[in-house]
Amino acid sequence: MHRVLVVDDEPQIVRALVINLKARKYEVDAAHDGATALKLAADRHPDVIVLDLGLPDMDGVDVIRGIRGWTRVPILVLSARHSSDEKVQALDAGADDYVTKPFGMDELLARLRAAVRRAEPAAPEGDQAVVTTDAFTVDLAAKKVNRDGADVRLTPTEWHLLEVLVRNAGRLVSQKQLLKEVWGPSYGTETNYLRVYMAQLRRKLEADPAHPRHFVTEPGMGYRFEQ
Repeated sequence: MHRVLVVDDEPQIVRALVINLKARKYEVDAAHDGATALKLAADRHPDVIVLDLGLPDMDGVDVIRGIRGWTRVPILVLSARHSSDEKVQALDAGADDYVTKPFGMDELLARLRAAVRRAEPAAPEGDQAVVTTDAFTVDLAAKKVNRDGADVRLTPTEWHLLEVLVRNAGRLVSQKQLLKEVWGPSYGTETNYLRVYMAQLRRKLEADPAHPRHFVTEPGMGYRFEQ
């Protein structure tokens, strides 16, 4: 059974989410402000967090950064903010997905399930288990990345994107395919997600992120991992 932490200062939204999640056999904790959310995240170790950005005591982006300081738990942002810049800011801070209010409960639950799936260990496959480049090593079976002798901390979404690219080494992976495999079939046009997460992978893994050698962009088409 998965545990969900719901963080929102609107009681009616919290109540609706708690009822719907419990009906689907999730365990649920709720927080109405950022400080309580950070404490519950540390104490209860949820499997996924649903987080509103507009909290009374701090910005939700700061909550994301606080959580990302120590855990890769999937974070699904829920917010009335509609601008692309605000969405990118939340994703860049470490959120895994973004749902704009008002939202449909079925869509939210589908995105929550997808976030949980991305965080679960993948079944081992018969292809190359360890991929080594001149800058870093990817262990597909252990879901670990090592650079300069130290493990690199990736969020579940960053890992899933990396995994898809590495398993298709040398082949162009289209934007649509990446969005479908990493986020799900309803994300075919969310190319800003790819730009944000590719930039994060390059910052963490490339020797020169501004001139990437391993994560190559094919303009208007997709991305290619070069070993």
